[in-house]
Amino acid sequence: MFSFFLVAVCKMTTITSSRGNTEVVSARRTESHDVSDIIGLFNYFTEAVFGRIDVMYLLEKSNLALTLCNEKNEVIGHAAFLDYPNWNVTDQSDWESFLRENYINNKCTPLNTLFMHLFVAKEDYAAGCSQEIFRRAFITVPELHFILLFIPADENLEPDMGNVFEKMMTAPGSVVDKNFTLLVCPRHWYHPQLYIRKARLEDYEDLMPIWTRQSETLKETYSEYFRADLLECQDEENQAVVCEDGDTAVGFMSLCSQVNISLFQECFDLGPFHGLCKPHPEGILKMPQKPSIQEDEDKSNQTSQEAESVSSGNFEHIHDQDAAVQKDGAVAELPLDDVGNKDFKASAVPLLETEQTGFHPVYRGASNAFCIGLFFIDKKHESRSLDFLHYVFKLFPDKDFCVILVPHHIPEFHLIQSFVRVVPSCTSKLGHELYVFHRAGLLKSLNVRKATTNDILGVETLIKTLSLNESILNDLKIFTVARRDPDGTPVQAFIAEVLDQIVGISVIRDEMDIEYIRSHYNIEDFIHFNHHQQEEHGHLYHFVLNPIFCHYTKHFLKEILRLAHKSSLYYPIYPQYVEGTFQNPCAHSLTSALHYMVPVRPRRQIVYPLEELGINAPSEQVSKDQLSYSLNHINRKLVLASKVSINTRIVVVGASDVGISFLETLVFCPHLKFNNLTLISIHGLPGKDLQGSEHRRFLINSHCFNDEDYAQMSLCSWVNVVVGKMTGINRAAKYVVVSKEKEIPYDYLVLCTGQKYQVVSPTGADISKLPTNTEVLSKRPRRYTGKVPSNHFTLNDDQDCLKAMHWLKENVVNSEGNVIVYGNTIDIYTTVETLLSLGIDGSRIHLVQPPLSSNVTCLNNNEIESAVREALSKAGVSVYYDSILAQWNEGDDPDLITCAAFTTNRKPLKLQCSAFFSFAYRTVDYETFKAINDACLVFDGRLVIDNEFRTNDVSIRAAGPLTKYSRRYCVGEWTHSNFNSKEVGCELAASMLNLFDPTHQPFSKPPEGTDRFIPIYKSCIIKGGVLPGGYNYLHISKPEIPACSDLELAPCDHGMEIITGEARHGNYFRMRTNKHSMVESITCFSKEPFPVSNYICLYGQHERLLNDLYYRWNEGQITDLYSYFREPWSMAIYHDRFIDLKKELRQILMSEQVPGLPPAAEPPPEDPEEQSPCPPPLREPVLRYLRRHRYHLPMYAPARTAGAAPPPTAGETAAGERGAGRGGGGHGA
Repeated sequence: MFSFFLVAVCKMTTITSSRGNTEVVSARRTESHDVSDIIGLFNYFTEAVFGRIDVMYLLEKSNLALTLCNEKNEVIGHAAFLDYPNWNVTDQSDWESFLRENYINNKCTPLNTLFMHLFVAKEDYAAGCSQEIFRRAFITVPELHFILLFIPADENLEPDMGNVFEKMMTAPGSVVDKNFTLLVCPRHWYHPQLYIRKARLEDYEDLMPIWTRQSETLKETYSEYFRADLLECQDEENQAVVCEDGDTAVGFMSLCSQVNISLFQECFDLGPFHGLCKPHPEGILKMPQKPSIQEDEDKSNQTSQEAESVSSGNFEHIHDQDAAVQKDGAVAELPLDDVGNKDFKASAVPLLETEQTGFHPVYRGASNAFCIGLFFIDKKHESRSLDFLHYVFKLFPDKDFCVILVPHHIPEFHLIQSFVRVVPSCTSKLGHELYVFHRAGLLKSLNVRKATTNDILGVETLIKTLSLNESILNDLKIFTVARRDPDGTPVQAFIAEVLDQIVGISVIRDEMDIEYIRSHYNIEDFIHFNHHQQEEHGHLYHFVLNPIFCHYTKHFLKEILRLAHKSSLYYPIYPQYVEGTFQNPCAHSLTSALHYMVPVRPRRQIVYPLEELGINAPSEQVSKDQLSYSLNHINRKLVLASKVSINTRIVVVGASDVGISFLETLVFCPHLKFNNLTLISIHGLPGKDLQGSEHRRFLINSHCFNDEDYAQMSLCSWVNVVVGKMTGINRAAKYVVVSKEKEIPYDYLVLCTGQKYQVVSPTGADISKLPTNTEVLSKRPRRYTGKVPSNHFTLNDDQDCLKAMHWLKENVVNSEGNVIVYGNTIDIYTTVETLLSLGIDGSRIHLVQPPLSSNVTCLNNNEIESAVREALSKAGVSVYYDSILAQWNEGDDPDLITCAAFTTNRKPLKLQCSAFFSFAYRTVDYETFKAINDACLVFDGRLVIDNEFRTNDVSIRAAGPLTKYSRRYCVGEWTHSNFNSKEVGCELAASMLNLFDPTHQPFSKPPEGTDRFIPIYKSCIIKGGVLPGGYNYLHISKPEIPACSDLELAPCDHGMEIITGEARHGNYFRMRTNKHSMVESITCFSKEPFPVSNYICLYGQHERLLNDLYYRWNEGQITDLYSYFREPWSMAIYHDRFIDLKKELRQILMSEQVPGLPPAAEPPPEDPEEQSPCPPPLREPVLRYLRRHRYHLPMYAPARTAGAAPPPTAGETAAGERGAGRGGGGHGA
């Protein structure tokens, strides 16, 4: 499981035992592997005080679990805290009223209270461990003020624990103390609130040691004399305050009431905060001619990412809306009894989604904000940073907002974690993040409760400007009336209110599709599924919270889980398609909680042969098809964990497979939140079209990503998208010029544009003189500079294909003109097949191939090429070889190509033309090259990088076919073009995560000299598509420099080749293994569709794992590899967790001599009765694997039963699939 919420290791502290011994300890979040050590610390008092405890179950349900470790990393103490009582004294949703009725002087609320459900410690260290754990708990959760513990009335704590708690006094008439005693540990014993006062000049000496430990950025910005001036020169506009611990100043904050509001309004989206101005009747807040936001707009159904146009049609900017927020509307009074003596006005109502226009509001009112100019605090007290704000708002009674500017590269510190991050303009060059805090955010009276009918009016006022307000209200009414959906699914609605004013609404349902979620998403990275009951999983439909209180988002979620008796919540984001039509069958509203949830990676699915499996197929809940979506998740363990916010501006140029893989890797880092990811792409994000669109067949498929993958990533929820083309890079000012007009600033620039098909340039040869190829090859120009004819197509992505498809349907399909396809890459064949499928007669299609530059053809398989040529001939397609484009339209510069002439090795060729498709050559786009070259980045045919993806500018990284390695590596033709683009993108992200991830554990220093080697990539290269004749084609191969694959290979050097079927019959399957018997290439050529994702899993597997492939082939048992790999035994190999089983078995084999294993070189005995039993060290992991994944693999018998076949051999056991199959015959049964 991921443990991002477990990584915070604290400073070492010394604790003392009751006998005077000492231990140096550190506190961290508890991890699942601590369970056995925790159980080892149990004693008599554990069960007496806490009852019988299942530690793993408790950890799954704990809001906070802390473990103390000594210098040897031994567990010496542990405590688990939950948000409801540790004994069943009352329902978990009702303990607040229970305490209020039964105890006096009770100030406990769900916001400030946790209950301790377990505490254990090493003998004699109970007092020291408890004190340190409590101290760390109060530091970790700033809102926490009370830790409570119920113990049986006739029991006592351990002797050393007497001073850790005090008894809570019961109310008169209460009988609860007859059964239980309630103990309380208040915050002020361990980590009290700080005293805030105005700064004095004599504080300088106290502050200097703290200042010297601050970042270099602060030191460079503020000199020593300037800091002294801040202390000395204070007036009404400029104030300075300090926080005290005892009589010593431990923190400092300078404040100024003069704020450059106009600059902020220019660089940030301040609409949700009324531009940081006072309301004014002459303000222009809306576009007069525009109606209200339509409810069916696609943006209304997305998450907290809203679409906004940043220029007229050239850019698409999808930004982060950290909260659905307030804007102008009805104003309600909220007295601030615990904030100050002043009343203030807060618009509690309108939550407005960003409009997709270029309109900018005009604010006429006076400034309503003051700013923090300088802030620093001793690390020991930084979790109490928010204590400053109670005092500083009193210094500026006429201001409602406190703002602070923070450089992009500075990590979020404790103070601003309670602020709202304001969405910056995509083109803002300010170089800082703006954070805002409203004085109402200091209110601690946030109450979460179940909704009632009386709340409908208040909720309607809160959400009236949201485009899905009717959906939210309808769901709220369903709850108040029936408590269930029309289909019978339980519904629950919750209200967040402050001082009786509604500030938030959430609607959840029971998650009825949890088996589908479990089987399709990696939720077990975050929860131990078996410790959660079906009814404990909830589905979040709506979540709206006033941004003034957005720092209480996780508390709101925590309360929803407690009050609803849930342990997990799931929030899906459905894809958007053409014309903004939202295809989601359920109307989920946007959620301001998205950034507090974790995105869950999808799981690779097995393509099941359902007919062959019969009754042994998975349940319909697992195997059913439904609209793909991106899943976000939160559970009880995560609600008190904080992600690390990364504000560094990372700009990616190019929506290639490498670029998408890079962004995907960053987005799915569960412990990191990247706030400033930007993609610059000509057509925006891919995957916007309806799934299965026929235009996608024009180009060969790399199978790195498909429509389902794009839907399950939902990158538009996390990435700003600028639609345009990079035309310049200013390295000094660090910005990218897009489409020659917009400037997009960056801190790190990642170039992933790849190579593209270019407009072919005619040689200009005069065909009237009957030239041949030998006469024109040397004259061939490299780049076309003229006007591109309107019927000339170069296809590089889905949008190019879609445009071509529409044009063909309008202008060619129903006419009589010819279509010329020119080139010799594999895309010429997929394009011809797509043209035929559109209804264009084969006689009208002319396939013209220029001379090959090497002896390696695009298909690299003589048998398949012969079948394709036969299919082309049968369809009537004319094919011309060794032909070079000489002229268009008799050499004129055409607007429309009407004819094309080619030189050949003999006489010239001239063809009438209605559409021309060019696949002649790929290279770096000229405008991309010019931008790179003008920026003085080293370009040597391609952009030059080192083995860490760095260009000659440390702020600019690059990857993919755009790049080549520096010549100092002496790697010849090896470039990223030879590797799997998805893997390259992942490695690029991993190399950059070192720069941002504070939890990253650096590897040991690499051996000397390794910096002279390039990375080794292992993933396979995949090409797939439909070729002429309707043949489904797939080729999977190892990363390599292309070489002719039909050469005879020596088995001793290159392993074995297995071929079944024939290409011309449409059942061809070729598999090659290397000398280590590992699969290194697969070629499929079939009339029938086949499960590509399954076959990709075969790559890199040992032949023994493939049901003793060599043995069965040599015995003549395999006649059709297609049917062989559909048999039930093979399903486990296609399972996404099979690699984990392989690793586990390998570790067992490496760590001990397993009895009963035959030598690897020996073939298995022919007689099954002679096969040795599977050794238990190998059998147990396999059976455990099959039991754990039975919902995916029901075709396997989990254990041997009476009458079953004899146990498998060791080799079969290692496969994890053979000998366990039940039902369905075949080789593995």
